[in-house]
Amino acid sequence: MAGSIYGKLFRASTWGESHGKGVGVVVDGCPAGLELSEEDIQGYLNRRKPGQSKYATPRKEEDCVEILSGVFEGKTTGTPISMVVMNHTQRSGDYSEIASYYRPGHADYTFDEKYGFRDYRGGGRSSGRETIARVAAGAIAAKLLKQFGIEILTYTKSIGPVEIDYQKFDKNVIAENSLFMPDSEAAEAAGLYIEDMMRAHDSVGGMAECIVTGMPTGIGETVFDKLDANLAKAIVSIGAVKGFEIGDGMAVAKAIGSVNNDGFAMKGGKITKLSNHAGGTLGGMSDGSPIVIRAAFKPTPSILHEQATVNKAGEDITVSIKGRHDPIIVPRAVVVVESMVALTLIDGLMENMCARLDLMKEFYER
Repeated sequence: MAGSIYGKLFRASTWGESHGKGVGVVVDGCPAGLELSEEDIQGYLNRRKPGQSKYATPRKEEDCVEILSGVFEGKTTGTPISMVVMNHTQRSGDYSEIASYYRPGHADYTFDEKYGFRDYRGGGRSSGRETIARVAAGAIAAKLLKQFGIEILTYTKSIGPVEIDYQKFDKNVIAENSLFMPDSEAAEAAGLYIEDMMRAHDSVGGMAECIVTGMPTGIGETVFDKLDANLAKAIVSIGAVKGFEIGDGMAVAKAIGSVNNDGFAMKGGKITKLSNHAGGTLGGMSDGSPIVIRAAFKPTPSILHEQATVNKAGEDITVSIKGRHDPIIVPRAVVVVESMVALTLIDGLMENMCARLDLMKEFYER
């Protein structure tokens, strides 16, 4: 299957299916000398682990990562880093019924049309469990970014009709509620809304927001490899994402130039933007201000609510999807968004190292 490798210089090659023996990733291009342990990776994986709240699938997986290569005496060696998370609680029998029909909102139909065959056990490669590999690789990328003072903060911005109030924004409460919202009152209201939808055998959509600080200027290429374009691809590659915004996003369509343009001024001897409607990029390159992006997630497609579909015999039928499914995707996907952003940024930083002759000469003439 093509399309399982992400990145140019910092490359993540993911593998595995949701109901196979395990899922994993090979990271190539990580510099030697980075202190790295399984605990560093596990901290990220724990943020997407199932079974942690009543708003997540009851499937219990410890999702324990094992580093197989590329690390010696606690530091990366510069060689490929291979990581695996074994699957332990597969109940493939829960999915035997769906082999005969196409689930609405899933990739069943398109997989059959493309390959003439599909892994119906939870969706195979199109399952949300594939994101384990992205998060494991993203944990390494994020640790590398911290070496340069680059930090990423990601959280749930909205769930259904409930949005956070930025006047009540407190990043310290993000990890204190199971919905990962920086507004405890919004988290409580969102929880009640999810419970209502669960009682109706339905699911809920929402939006994650990500803010990157400390990013140097000039990261990103012009034309096809713009930083914002690469971020868009990274985020939309996440299975349930149906929308991407950077800066003011869709709101710019209603704005006027005199308001939307970010003015410049000198502050402390440095050029600084007076606002950040652009979301941290200009001309496809980072401009030194915070990068602000958002990802819109669709409601979980696997629901007990009765839905119309077609079986493989070409007959119209109705189905209700049984099994262990999240009523909402966003909270467990927050760390997936963060990981894809980290992978994109570290790849851009590495690519930028050969952008200027004077800096290359300075490096090699030391």
